[in-house]
Amino acid sequence: MKSKTADRVATWAFWLTAAIILAVLALFVGYILYRGLPVLSPKFLFGRSESVRAGGGIGPQLFDSFYLLCLSTLFTVPLGVGAAIYLAEYARPGRLLELIRTSTETLASLPSIVAGLFGLLVFVNLTGWGYSLMAGALVLTLLNLPVMVRVTEDSLRAVPSSLREASLALGATKWQTIWHVLLPVALPGIVTGVIITAGRALGEAAALLYTAGQSVGALDFHNWDITSPRSPLNPFRPGETMAVHVWKVNTEGKIPDIRRVADGTAATLVLVVLLFNVAVRWFTHRLRRRLQGA
Repeated sequence: MKSKTADRVATWAFWLTAAIILAVLALFVGYILYRGLPVLSPKFLFGRSESVRAGGGIGPQLFDSFYLLCLSTLFTVPLGVGAAIYLAEYARPGRLLELIRTSTETLASLPSIVAGLFGLLVFVNLTGWGYSLMAGALVLTLLNLPVMVRVTEDSLRAVPSSLREASLALGATKWQTIWHVLLPVALPGIVTGVIITAGRALGEAAALLYTAGQSVGALDFHNWDITSPRSPLNPFRPGETMAVHVWKVNTEGKIPDIRRVADGTAATLVLVVLLFNVAVRWFTHRLRRRLQGA
């Protein structure tokens, strides 16, 4: 009787904890959307940087956020998945493995402001690039790599050993087993790592202040020459993301409608993260069904 009562109490406690977390999340997101949704309009979302200072749009900041996300993902996902495959399938227990794990855990606990200062020293000053989206992408890679490695490694280790043994028994090589068996099965976990790192890339501000900069410059959205300083696709130009923009308008106070711009930018950022998560989940579901022959 006592065990049943304790089980019910524990169950209700878990449900209550989950409800509180969901309520806090809903209150947080609801407040941001309540304040920001009335501000959103085509002019605000796609307005040029010249109108931002007059309380206009965030078009360049929106573009830079996605562009920086793509750049950092190009570095984070291959490196993270490759390192996780090595740790889960090839690495042998020993000092080297312990060193790698210790380094990964230390990097995961690194404050973003410290990573930003490191990026300022290495990617901005030593390379001679100056403030640039490439410097910001590399710093985000340093911050996101431990998460990507840990999530992917756990997903690979969670694959049943029977699948490995069956693939090898059919004559497949170890790499063929990893590519055609382990990665498709571990795909949901890998996607979770991608979503977490993408959210970090979209919402990070401290590290980007010292690397990507706080200015979008005079961009020409009709110029797609990647080597041109005014081209939006030039990765070595400075750029300002939406998260940095929220910090900037609240700190400088140079525009008359600070609250309006900050609320609208924050709501846009929340909607972008939500839509990105939904789109990635949908794409992963379709890809997983195709890889598994469903």
